[in-house]
Amino acid sequence: MGGYGMGGGGLIWFLIIGVLIVVPFWKLLPRYGLPSWAALLTIFPLVALVFLWIMAFKDNGGGGRS
Repeated sequence: MGGYGMGGGGLIWFLIIGVLIVVPFWKLLPRYGLPSWAALLTIFPLVALVFLWIMAFKDNGGGGRS
């Protein structure tokens, strides 16, 4: 009654933002030797940050800088 909570529109935005975060990680994590299901954990910002650090510093052996 007091206008608390996300409401219907807030839930839709939460799902849209969640998908926009999870899908790229779902595609990228297997390239770095991590299971793709772990991308579901990236809805938590700290987990997403840890995965970004792992991907940044892990040698994927695919070339890159010489």
